[in-house]
Amino acid sequence: MSDFKVDIDLDAVEAASVRGHALDFPQTAVSNAIDAFVTGLAAVFNWVWLLLIVLIVTNVLLRYVIGTNFIAMEELQWHIYAVGFLLGLGYAVSLDGHVRVDVAAEHWPPRRRAWIEFFGLLCFVFPFIWIVVANAVPFVERSFALNEVSAAPGGLPYRWVIKAFIIIAFAYLGLAALSRFLRVCAFLFGVPAPRPH
Repeated sequence: MSDFKVDIDLDAVEAASVRGHALDFPQTAVSNAIDAFVTGLAAVFNWVWLLLIVLIVTNVLLRYVIGTNFIAMEELQWHIYAVGFLLGLGYAVSLDGHVRVDVAAEHWPPRRRAWIEFFGLLCFVFPFIWIVVANAVPFVERSFALNEVSAAPGGLPYRWVIKAFIIIAFAYLGLAALSRFLRVCAFLFGVPAPRPH
């Protein structure tokens, strides 16, 4: 048996993992306003996680202590989780905390990485958001017109409300991406005018 040993500097790993990929693009007046709105809305919607925990505990107590459960409460639990996740997408983009694959890009100069960010937002993120919202609007309208309810007996009414969060969340994601795009443009082109830190 060999005495193969790997020494890992845990402090270096932790430092590299904490926003090691992030580029600090300059702020602009509009991006600051958008970021303030996005983070302010996130502060409000973060309470959804506390509500979800209370709902999960209540469902568990009802099931295992009282021996009953309510389909509507279980569906509400799933819906709240979906809302939290969907709105978390925009918040992650706003903080530049979303998942990336930066194996090669982390060694590139900031200007090249900014160009990749520019084209990624312009060619992939914005079109994707547009496609989702454009297809979600008739989806929600149809649900509203039919007064769609859960297919489960005792399930939730107003199914269009949870479906509407697809539109809300992707519009929110679009705002966060717009802020990021403006900051990239300020870095690459100086327009809109960067604000001093």
